[in-house]
Amino acid sequence: MRIEPRPVSAYPWYLKPFFWNQRRKYGAILAPALLWARNPLLFLAVAAFVGIFERMSSPLPPRMRALAMTRISRINWCRFCEVLNASTSLKRGVSPAKMEALERWQSSNLFDKDERLVLEYAEAMTRSELGVDDALMERLKARFGDDATVELTGLIAFQNMSSKFNSALAVPAQGFCRPPSMPAAPQRRAGP
Repeated sequence: MRIEPRPVSAYPWYLKPFFWNQRRKYGAILAPALLWARNPLLFLAVAAFVGIFERMSSPLPPRMRALAMTRISRINWCRFCEVLNASTSLKRGVSPAKMEALERWQSSNLFDKDERLVLEYAEAMTRSELGVDDALMERLKARFGDDATVELTGLIAFQNMSSKFNSALAVPAQGFCRPPSMPAAPQRRAGP
């Protein structure tokens, strides 16, 4: 990692329950949590977003959310996010074959119409050169409605922020599962 987390004892007391919950759920404190927690208010805001998007009453099916988040993670070269989201996808019933085919979802017959629409939107938002056009937005609203479309937009934007944060800080995968192979990250040229 490009910035090392502080020891857990160095964080404010009110963040300790979040860390305890991560240990219980994942077996370890998540490295990005320790980085976000360097600014406790920022950590609390991120934790609130995660809670909102993962609530049981979300209008978006959990499997679909996890698939979109995994795809965004791959596009943004976030190995930590890819592994965590792939693990979540598998736990939510996404088949390993579908996870393997995620890179080529457009040509795979494993994805249903709704998954294709969500993945198309996730890629359009994540890849600036694609962008979101009115026709795509109309298809989303016709299928999911305005409220779910707004929530999906927020989820995709949040996952982009999260995966770009982790990628920039070189947060490594924490071994939640063995994800499908991910192409090597492109080589970045040195600054001026």
